[in-house]
Amino acid sequence: MFPIEQAAYLLHSRPYQEHKVLVEFLTQDEGKVAAVAYAGKTQKSNKKALLQPFIPLNISFKGKHQLKSLTLIEATSKSSVLNGQALYCGFYINELLVRLLPETVPAPAIYERYSAALNALASGHSLEPILRQFELALLDELGLSLDFSQVSQCASDFIAFDFEQGFYSVANEAQGYKKSLLLGLGDSHYDNPEVLLTAKRLMRQLINQLLGNKPLNSRKLFEK
Repeated sequence: MFPIEQAAYLLHSRPYQEHKVLVEFLTQDEGKVAAVAYAGKTQKSNKKALLQPFIPLNISFKGKHQLKSLTLIEATSKSSVLNGQALYCGFYINELLVRLLPETVPAPAIYERYSAALNALASGHSLEPILRQFELALLDELGLSLDFSQVSQCASDFIAFDFEQGFYSVANEAQGYKKSLLLGLGDSHYDNPEVLLTAKRLMRQLINQLLGNKPLNSRKLFEK
């Protein structure tokens, strides 16, 4: 049986033995997949040039184990050109997927969202809404969707959130978030700076919990 070809993006790579690299892809059909790739013996190797992030790829694997062998890699179109803060956003999204997405679980919706996010970043759209929408989509993919209908049911003007209870009332903003701004987030009012700031605070809280408070390397790029 011949390996099945599928669309993919490279998320991460690191050296592994001589002339080989360990790679992680986001694939259209199998979700996140780890593999060993032969990178070639020269710096000008065509495969090395393709083992870069943000390039739409066509790939195939062989092997029945969790760590597969890459048998085919070819570009299907030009790389998304990301510069400055947009490039840091791309690295951030990649690191989120590497850290949080389970292995070999089909995730076609997050693949499409990822591709759309790269295109939006490359097109010069406002960065914050792109990141917040991607983070929310990733939570959906992980089975941790936020039910914003709970917000309107809370009596208090201030709301907190945790994964066990969902949204719940608290006494003041120091303990949570303004109800009106959470409702704005639920309605995707990303044109409101206060809603965007609330979304950033909430996403950071939830993602930090999922990461076990182990920091993301890509956040250091923004700090610089």
